[in-house]
Amino acid sequence: MNTNKSIVRTAGLIYLVVIITGIFSLAYVPQKLIDWNNGGVTFTNISASPFLFRFGIYSSILCYVAFTFLPLVLYKFLRGVNESHSRAMVILALLSVPLSFNNLQHKYAALTLSAKEPFLQNLSTGDLQSKLMLSLNQYNDGVLLATVFWGLWLFPLGLLVYRSGFIPKVFGVLLMAGCFGYLINFTGNTLFENYAQIGIGKYMGMLPAAGEIGICFWLLFFGSKAKTNGN
Repeated sequence: MNTNKSIVRTAGLIYLVVIITGIFSLAYVPQKLIDWNNGGVTFTNISASPFLFRFGIYSSILCYVAFTFLPLVLYKFLRGVNESHSRAMVILALLSVPLSFNNLQHKYAALTLSAKEPFLQNLSTGDLQSKLMLSLNQYNDGVLLATVFWGLWLFPLGLLVYRSGFIPKVFGVLLMAGCFGYLINFTGNTLFENYAQIGIGKYMGMLPAAGEIGICFWLLFFGSKAKTNGN
């Protein structure tokens, strides 16, 4: 039985929201405001552009809300391929959501510190800068933990795509490769102090990007024309 084509397009639209808000909050805002080697510059940047930093937090929230619905919508038309793999996809994806939301408290802490709230008046500027960088680094550590599940859910999704018969197999291969890209970066950053300097991390990061952006645009522009299975 052919599934409702609108479900496929809806999945593409939700995925697009996840990708755009994710890129904005995880890449664009940090690039504009954060200098990981200079707490003073970072403190000044965030203090001078509080709305951009706040919008980055808001964008993260939109991303995680959209990501909550994404696997549920994908399940609607992929469960016909394999029910158990579809359930695994949903569970692994949703496990990342509370981790991601809870991790945002570190960005709210950084926002409070950069705003120099009255109850912080006894702290020196140096102390505020140090605490702000600590909060930002704790946020980054939380993102690193979340990438475990950001990676794991891509494997059953990639397997479903590969076996679907109506989505090009190349996207399934890229999604499964993206799973390993996330996990390799998590392992490297956790076990090796100089992993970031090796340079392999950015190449591993390209794997999930290629798979997720690719499947997103296929769902948006070609998915509604394909014969799918499921209800």
